[in-house]
Amino acid sequence: MTADVVLRAARTRAKILDGFARAERTLSTRAAPKSARAQMKFLRTREEGSTKTLAERLGLSRKTVQRYLSGDSTKPNKRLQEALVQETESEWQPQVRAQARQRAASSGGLVISCRAYFGLGPEGTSDAGRVRDISVAVSPSHAAAILAAREDGATESDLHDAVAEAIADAYFRRGGGGRAGLEVKFVDMEWLDIRF
Repeated sequence: MTADVVLRAARTRAKILDGFARAERTLSTRAAPKSARAQMKFLRTREEGSTKTLAERLGLSRKTVQRYLSGDSTKPNKRLQEALVQETESEWQPQVRAQARQRAASSGGLVISCRAYFGLGPEGTSDAGRVRDISVAVSPSHAAAILAAREDGATESDLHDAVAEAIADAYFRRGGGGRAGLEVKFVDMEWLDIRF
């Protein structure tokens, strides 16, 4: 595998994970803490009250965490602010996210929208590969496979393959004429959005 192919696959996986992160942020029923102090307090509760493990998680000293918790420090640097937002959002309302994933895997499916290169057939035909904007509702069984792969820490190719298979089945094989066995090439993703 060339370095270019590996880099493209990593960017694609990052886009898929970013798509899931954006989708999960929209599920919240309450706003996540906004101030650095409130975020620190929330994350400390997730670390069972330990400022030491919170400091390790954020890459800070224990004293720095204590200053934010006491209110002595209020304006984090850019790196810390990004880390606080990311960590808070990743821990915020886990039951709501779990219920949405369960619903998608059992009955609702997912809606995947993307812009990527899809190739179906030889050049010079109407099925020749080209960049397409696609928005498609994927079945609960495909949603379950994608979510399971994500939860299991799938490799970039596994996650990419699960999304590609879901789009191919929903859009090209069934919705696009029902051509069973059609091989679909799915590469060079520009953007991807996922909705539960």
